[in-house]
Amino acid sequence: MIALLVIDMQNAFFETPELAEQQDRVVSECNRLLEGFAKAGHAALLVGTEHERDKSTWTLSMLDDDQGFIFRGSAQAQSVPGLAKGDLPQLNKTRDSAFVGTNLLSRLRNWGADEVVLAGVSTHNCIAQTAADAFAHNIRVTYAKDAMASEADQDAADMLRILSTTYRQPIQSTEEILARLDGAK
Repeated sequence: MIALLVIDMQNAFFETPELAEQQDRVVSECNRLLEGFAKAGHAALLVGTEHERDKSTWTLSMLDDDQGFIFRGSAQAQSVPGLAKGDLPQLNKTRDSAFVGTNLLSRLRNWGADEVVLAGVSTHNCIAQTAADAFAHNIRVTYAKDAMASEADQDAADMLRILSTTYRQPIQSTEEILARLDGAK
């Protein structure tokens, strides 16, 4: 079973000009993947970041800068317009990796998922950290190159090159991923 993780498709991340200009493409490609996974009977999960105002969930850099980000219930924490989230399950995280401090591994095991397709933002950060942790848990990773974006293109390219080579994590188009779904149950 392959599970789709759509990571950090929230208003806050698309406030940067670099991601704002890619928003329509990423939303469209994420929606294509969500539709394809649903049709093929594969699980999908919306993974988002949310923090508390009391600093209890803040990262070191947030604490060092005394600057919070994506507070629970804020407009920043909401999904970007047009994302076809329907009644999909959601997972909130407070760190870059979707595995740290969450029940993601249990959810994947309950679904019988031995592979995840990663989509969303940011390629060099939250997607890369989630991918590295998936490898540590013996879960295969495929990067949905059409459904990902980063505000740091060179960092994203470097991370994908390292992770895809070192951990044998392929980078595929939406078409390639959708073509594999029927045979991957």
